[in-house]
Amino acid sequence: MWDRLTGIQTPPALWLVIVTGVVALAAVGPRPLWRLSRNAVTIAHEGGHGLLALLTGRRLDGIRLHSDTSGVTVSRGKPTGLGMILTAAAGYTAPSLLGLGGAALLSAHRITLLLWAATALLLAMLVMIRNAYGALTVVLSGAAFVLVSWLAPAEVQAVFAYLVVWFLLLGGVRPVFELGAKRRGGGAPDSDADQLGRLTHVHPVAWLLLFHAVTLCSLVGGGRWLLGL
Repeated sequence: MWDRLTGIQTPPALWLVIVTGVVALAAVGPRPLWRLSRNAVTIAHEGGHGLLALLTGRRLDGIRLHSDTSGVTVSRGKPTGLGMILTAAAGYTAPSLLGLGGAALLSAHRITLLLWAATALLLAMLVMIRNAYGALTVVLSGAAFVLVSWLAPAEVQAVFAYLVVWFLLLGGVRPVFELGAKRRGGGAPDSDADQLGRLTHVHPVAWLLLFHAVTLCSLVGGGRWLLGL
């Protein structure tokens, strides 16, 4: 099992890598599909908040995922300071950074390691879920990774892994644009960017620009790794 986890697997052909990217883009584009696929981005978003809360010494009370693709992560600790800032900043950047890390693993041909690492992260997150819809969403996502990892042929595992990473890279970009549109319309007064503005006394637009920089740079860098450029 250890050899399987740490071993190197054969990547799919370049044309299949491109196809997985196109499929992921289709899942991110049209609103009906996005309404469904955005749940996966929300898992990564709230998971990012939760992970940074733990890493910065805060107490993570729980995570809730909702059917409208929103989510809430509750942690306890100092209401100000570096830990709170990093926790608040982790949400919108998490999907893209996870995608970038996944692209790095795939560029090293560590397909099995990627699938098992994603499964472990989902299992760890499940422990902190505090509502039924959130638990169902995470269980279904984890089940997909388990089934592919253990039952699917190597070729299918590779295609699935590339599809997931493309989706994280592409899916991490759209929510930041959506947040900007909401803020221009006077909505989302308690968004992550606005919370960060109050915590740091830096205008929320500056944080929004940082989110854009992280997500777009991750897409470019991760895409180059996936395509072998």
